[in-house]
Amino acid sequence: MADLFEKFLKNMGPLGKWASVAEGYFVFPKLEGQISNRMKFNGKEVITWSVNDYLGLSNHPEVRKVDAEAGKEYGSAYPMGARMMSGHTDLHEILENQLAEFVNKDAAYVLNFGYQGILSIVDTLVSKNDVIVYDIDSHACIVDGVRLHVGKRFTFQHNDIESLEKNLVRAQNIVEKTGGGILVISEGVFGMRGEQGKIKEIVKLKEKYDFRFLVDDAHGFGTLGKTGAGAGEEQGVQDEIDVYFATFAKSMASTGAFVAGSSEVIKYLKYNMRSQMFAKSLQMQLVAGALKRLELLKNTPELRENLWRNVKMLQNGLVERGFDIGSTQSCVTPVFLKGDVPEAMVLVKDLREKYNIFCSIVVYPVIPKGLILLRLIPTSTHNSDDINETLAAFTAIRDKLNNGTYKKLSERIKV
Repeated sequence: MADLFEKFLKNMGPLGKWASVAEGYFVFPKLEGQISNRMKFNGKEVITWSVNDYLGLSNHPEVRKVDAEAGKEYGSAYPMGARMMSGHTDLHEILENQLAEFVNKDAAYVLNFGYQGILSIVDTLVSKNDVIVYDIDSHACIVDGVRLHVGKRFTFQHNDIESLEKNLVRAQNIVEKTGGGILVISEGVFGMRGEQGKIKEIVKLKEKYDFRFLVDDAHGFGTLGKTGAGAGEEQGVQDEIDVYFATFAKSMASTGAFVAGSSEVIKYLKYNMRSQMFAKSLQMQLVAGALKRLELLKNTPELRENLWRNVKMLQNGLVERGFDIGSTQSCVTPVFLKGDVPEAMVLVKDLREKYNIFCSIVVYPVIPKGLILLRLIPTSTHNSDDINETLAAFTAIRDKLNNGTYKKLSERIKV
């Protein structure tokens, strides 16, 4: 018999094996100062492309005022207990009604966390007789929700409608025997590559197949659509999304999430989502803050206009300089380069130390071996100076990557 923990000493996992050289800098870095386009890292100012504060609400004066006043009035504990028992308030209901109206659904339910929320939604919607069909590039929170499912589940190739249809046929054959139903899951915006999910094409398949459709729109809510209501609004099919989910952690610059749909579905989730039934209610300070953030999201279109001006300037500038930004259709701006993990570490250190640019680095196993993904998140608080400095820095680091400078330096890295 082996000690349960013995395996950790032999194998820390594909990312954990880099902990000795990466922790505190490449992973678990410490950004300091107010959330903004420029923050402090290791004591120096850097242009920050790694926070999802799309609309710049984290330090909006009205938001800061409401957050402070709510903290003073309610503290960080009220209400105590789960919503079903002692944690329900009028403000929770007001926020839910306003969210439902904004995303054009009958009802909504406020959740404590995004990751926990979508995981629990997936788990609650299906039983052993049902089949899940989901995009293979779905976020880890969706994957973990699917892993809880004791029935059949199939992946379809990313944004591949032909692959989805093949798997719907497989699913249909199964539910005809079990008497269950089919749940299709996609994202409004895929957070690594920035591509919108093919929501419009997926809902069209409802003409041929009987399924319900869940969309995780964490990155689309607040950024896409005429009013900011998300990818469904952007693609003109919001009404066809059966269960709509979004988090407060992106455009709303806060903590929490919500799910919206028909009154019947939301009532079922309220009475059956274990992650909410047995967890403390979202505290009042966050609920009051979310109401103010939603008000600004709806009534201050210039925030979204500023955001998209910066997005277009950054993405167009990268493309003009020959960078590969994939097929992003959102604010998420991926820059793909060729190189291994050690090269990526040297490159990112150079970006931060010499060029004062801070962006997220993504490597294998999140993306295929031999690729480096630098992920930039433009916000409404960025400006043309930030963008021009970043474009110049990226041009310089690409030259060093291509001429072998980083390869030579990376040979010193030991794991």
